[in-house]
Amino acid sequence: MKYRRIGTSGLKVSEIALGSWLTYGKSVEHNTAEDCIRKAYELGINFFDTANAYESGKAEEVLGNALKTYDRSSYVVATKVFFPMGEGPNDRGLSRKHIIEQCDASLKRLDMNYIDLYQCHRFDTEVPVEETLYALDDLVKQGKILYAGVSEWTGAQIEKAVGISKDLRLHPLISNQPIYNMIERYIEEEVLPISEQHGLGQIVFSPLAQGVLTGKYKPNTNIPSESRAANDDTNFVINSYFEERVLVTVERLGKVAQDLGVSLSQLALAWILRQPGVSSAIIGASRPSQIEENVKAVDIELSTETLNVIEAILEDIKDFHPAR
Repeated sequence: MKYRRIGTSGLKVSEIALGSWLTYGKSVEHNTAEDCIRKAYELGINFFDTANAYESGKAEEVLGNALKTYDRSSYVVATKVFFPMGEGPNDRGLSRKHIIEQCDASLKRLDMNYIDLYQCHRFDTEVPVEETLYALDDLVKQGKILYAGVSEWTGAQIEKAVGISKDLRLHPLISNQPIYNMIERYIEEEVLPISEQHGLGQIVFSPLAQGVLTGKYKPNTNIPSESRAANDDTNFVINSYFEERVLVTVERLGKVAQDLGVSLSQLALAWILRQPGVSSAIIGASRPSQIEENVKAVDIELSTETLNVIEAILEDIKDFHPAR
C-alpha cells in the first residue's frame, strides 16, 4: 500500500480507502462486512469512510465493531453529518446543534473516543457558514474530532469557507469528498484547482461508477441478475449510467486494460490516482477478494501514451451527465 497526505495537512492515509455507502449495515451481512474491513486492514488500508446517514447509523456500528480489535492509532476513520437523522426540524443540516449532537451520536455508534476526519456531507444553504465552521472548530478543540472536511462542495463554497476560517483563525478544512471517476469529471474544472490552491485534498467516492467501470455491464445485453443495478430500483444514479454510448466507452476502456494486463477496475483507480490533488479513492466491497484486486491499482503507473489513449476514448462521453 502507498500513502498520501490529505491536502497540506500532516494526516497520511492509504491511497485506497474502504467505504460503507450502500453496503455495510444494508446489503452486506455483518460478518461479511467485518471480513472485508479486516482484509482491508491486513492489506495496508488505514482509511475507513462512513456516515451517520448510512442506514441510520448502522454502518458506523458495523465499522466500529470490526475495528475495535486494532490499535486506535493505526487507522483513520472518517464520518459525516448533514442528512436527516430524525423527524424534528433540527435533526438535519449543519447547524451548531445538529453538528454537536450528531458528533456525539457517531462517537457512541463507532464506540470511539475521537473521529479522525469529520465531514460536512453537503453544503447547507440555510445555515451561516460561520456557524458551521465555529462548531467544527470547537469539536477539534474538545478533542472529539482531529480534522474537518466537506463533501460535494463547489469550488466557490470551498473558497468562501477557507476565507472565513482564515479570517476567524479557525482550524482549516483539509478535505473535500466528491464523486470522481472516468465518467464524472466535473471536479477537474474548479473544485480540484481551488482545493489545491487552498490545501484541501480530494477523497473521492464512486471511483468505479458504482460498478460500471468494472466492465460487468455490457452494451446490448441484459443487466446481470445478481448485480446492484438489477436489485435496487431506488438507485437512480447507477441506472442513469446505462446509456449505450457510456457502456460502449467502458467496453473500449476494458480493451486498454486488457492490453496492459490489468483489470478495468484497476485501470480506473490508477487513472484517478494519477491526479496529485487526490488523496485517496474510496472503494466499496461486498467480498474480500474485491479489495485484494483493487489495492493492486496503487502499483500501476500509466504512461503518457496510455493516458492520451484513455482521454481520446473518454472524449465520446465528455458531455454525459448522469442523474443526481
